[in-house]
Amino acid sequence: MKADPTQPLVSLRCAVLTISSRRQAKDDTSGNYLDAALREAGHTVQARSLCPDDRYQIRKMLSDWIADPGIQVILCNGGTGFTHQKSTIAAVTPLLDQVVPGFGELFRHLSWLDIGASSLQSDALGGMANDTLVFCLPGSTGACRLAWEKILQPQLDSRQPPCNFASAYRARTSD
Repeated sequence: MKADPTQPLVSLRCAVLTISSRRQAKDDTSGNYLDAALREAGHTVQARSLCPDDRYQIRKMLSDWIADPGIQVILCNGGTGFTHQKSTIAAVTPLLDQVVPGFGELFRHLSWLDIGASSLQSDALGGMANDTLVFCLPGSTGACRLAWEKILQPQLDSRQPPCNFASAYRARTSD
């Protein structure tokens, strides 16, 4: 279903967190992609950062953003693969008040269609903490593009019927 252009677009205030112990700002292609995609969709990027793949540093950064009333959506990328260094999901899960189980399931299904059985090694998570939407994506730019185009872009578009995550913020955008 296409977005209804007769409805007003809610511009969400977002943050992008790249989780990696190897990447730096100059080679953060996934963070750059998510930043550009959010802006192109009419949202504002309030904050952006890189964080080492360390669960406690991830929690600190996310806790600060979750407590900030100026941030409504956080997109994390990286630290979700099947490795010993994987810490994103373990760091984020205790912070969430509510999980969207279908987000990870739908991402893995779409990823399966794209890359086959390797999709089993990528975690994805969606949830809400303190009225802030939090999504965790794999670190590859292809995975971020897949999640954005097939799930996040329509769900963060307040004009998308029959329902979306963004419409809950309609009355609060002037806060």
